[in-house]
Amino acid sequence: MSDKILGFIGAGNMAGAIINGIVGTKTFPAQQVFVYDINREKREALRQKAGVRTVDSIEQLIEKCDIVFLAVKPQNFAEVLASIKPVVNQKILFVSIAAGISTHYINSALGCRCPVIRTMPNTPLLIGKGATALSRTENVTDEDFQLVLSLFGACGTVTVLDESRMNAVISVNSSSPAYIYLFAKAMLDSAVKQGIAADTALQLICQTLEGSAGMLRQPELTPEMLIKMVSSPGGTTLKALDVFYEHHFEQIVDEAMRACTKRAEELGK
Repeated sequence: MSDKILGFIGAGNMAGAIINGIVGTKTFPAQQVFVYDINREKREALRQKAGVRTVDSIEQLIEKCDIVFLAVKPQNFAEVLASIKPVVNQKILFVSIAAGISTHYINSALGCRCPVIRTMPNTPLLIGKGATALSRTENVTDEDFQLVLSLFGACGTVTVLDESRMNAVISVNSSSPAYIYLFAKAMLDSAVKQGIAADTALQLICQTLEGSAGMLRQPELTPEMLIKMVSSPGGTTLKALDVFYEHHFEQIVDEAMRACTKRAEELGK
């Protein structure tokens, strides 16, 4: 078990999911986790649920912790980094979970060449099914990086990328749940129009999505092969696919993902 002390600036949904994941799976002990949030009720709620410790100021958290998670919204980063700048040192490892915030920006704002791990998780992290992409600066030790990987691994799967791909990956794992929910909503709406009860349709859709994901994980099967497995000549599936192809479904997905990446770059720091 690591003797590192973890700190979380921010006690929102993502911070709560990570903390509950690592404590609930005994990946990391609750007594070695400190939380600060400007909202006292939020940090107290985490203390009561997960058994972590809280502090009354952001400065206290920095002074106590070896690894600090920056679990605040991108628009609050400048204010948070400015408030901790006077008390940081190069021994502290920062872990960012915000979209578009570069490691260069964090170092520049802190005026310190601190080791930084940049992560891009997604909301299924809240139920232990997250998909998190990570990159790191060169001065992050292998030991610390493996520890952070294990923390996110307690809440789902992890993938290591070069930081140059961290804006693009937002369209792949972070924003993409919304695409899937939109597709599921469209299926659900159509099912109801065709006389199927909404709760019945939703159960079938969810199980189909889970089963399809399982099929995609089979190493010997490609997406193209799986499409052919479902598509009998002259059958119902091909009729549905014809409509998707007619409306350039694949092109729409590509354009949507590129728009997502472009916006990440526009918002990036």
